[in-house]
Amino acid sequence: MQDTLDTLARTHRVPGAQLAVDTGTEVVSVHTGTADAVRGTAFTADTAVPLGSVTKTYTAATVMILIDDEDLDLDEAVADVLPEFADLPKVTIRHLLCHTAGLPTGPDSDTAAAMTASRYLSAVCTAEDALFAPGTDFSYSNAGYVAAGRLIEAVTGMTWQEAVRVLLLDPLGSTPAFLGESRPARPTATGHALNAATGAMRPAHQNLAPVEAPAGALLASASDLIALGRTLTGRSAVVPSATAALMRRPGEGAEAAPLADAWGLGVSLHQQDDRWWCGHDGNAQGTSCHLRAEPRSGVVVAFTGNAGGATALWHDLADHLTGLTGMRVPTAPARLDRGGPVAFPACAGIYRNGASEYRIGLDADGLPALSIDGDLPLPLICYPDLTCDLVDPATGRREPGGRFHRDPVDGTVDRVQISGRTARRVGTV
Repeated sequence: MQDTLDTLARTHRVPGAQLAVDTGTEVVSVHTGTADAVRGTAFTADTAVPLGSVTKTYTAATVMILIDDEDLDLDEAVADVLPEFADLPKVTIRHLLCHTAGLPTGPDSDTAAAMTASRYLSAVCTAEDALFAPGTDFSYSNAGYVAAGRLIEAVTGMTWQEAVRVLLLDPLGSTPAFLGESRPARPTATGHALNAATGAMRPAHQNLAPVEAPAGALLASASDLIALGRTLTGRSAVVPSATAALMRRPGEGAEAAPLADAWGLGVSLHQQDDRWWCGHDGNAQGTSCHLRAEPRSGVVVAFTGNAGGATALWHDLADHLTGLTGMRVPTAPARLDRGGPVAFPACAGIYRNGASEYRIGLDADGLPALSIDGDLPLPLICYPDLTCDLVDPATGRREPGGRFHRDPVDGTVDRVQISGRTARRVGTV
């Protein structure tokens, strides 16, 4: 595995990476490269990497500890605790953790940088911006986890950082590290971006707003993620096994393709052969981190890398793990036979998720193309089951895009879900 990781890191131009695998009987841990390509700092087994959205699983686990202690109830209205949800009285804590609350994704990090949590949530928790009725659909939302962090603070009287450290990180044996710390308590890695013109790696600045911390501010190593994965499989007392099993149960309405095959309480769910894995993927600026855990066997796989190319490295690396784990490790949702492409002019329209505009137009041949917030349009390939692929104009490669929804009453296309985020139709093009 060391040779494989070394080779793939060079192939994908990733300065440093970690891989840890718990087979259920032994732990294999390897690492390679540098934590900072400019300074040449060594990437060690203890180096903590910005996790991006894998932070959400830690936040969800902390909420579940509070629920297990009966400080919160999974199906209580969030509005009973947070006044910012007064306009959305049917949204529950379960909806937040499963991304089925119908919340927009939230302001971008630059906009959110000057916001308090209360102001942030007041801006997105409105009936006008709601994407769908709670519990009826899925839309990946940072705002839902800003709210989850606020719940933790309201119940514990601690900051989110303090609470996640005391209730989860310390019991797991993980040394806390958070974005924005001037003197972290452990070595940390820098994210990197490739300069296409020069071929050089340059450090990437982490711009997550402080208010978004519960959605993406943690740093951890692959070994730390193994400890979290053991908890998710019920092999740790930090989260009781019955509570971990509840986290792994698919949420109602949580159809999460192309991010995952389903979604639980703070965990993505991935079907591979006859097994269901849980975990999460995360991308910060110039990092890519991944966790997979299979409860039946106890196998846990964790990967961190400090460049954008680390996502492709992870996909390639997973193909080499079968001999170690005894099974294939899922990196993407199962692809079912959807039939051949079809013309779908009914998809054309203007869709909105909060401040983001999704515009789908038709070219001269009647083929759809998607533009988000005025970016270069990407061709769409539509299928009979209302799913769609995005096409890279440069290579022609198809990537899973998402799916459309029809209104159950009149049959019109009223929503589109792209890369896990749902946008509601608001106009025509």
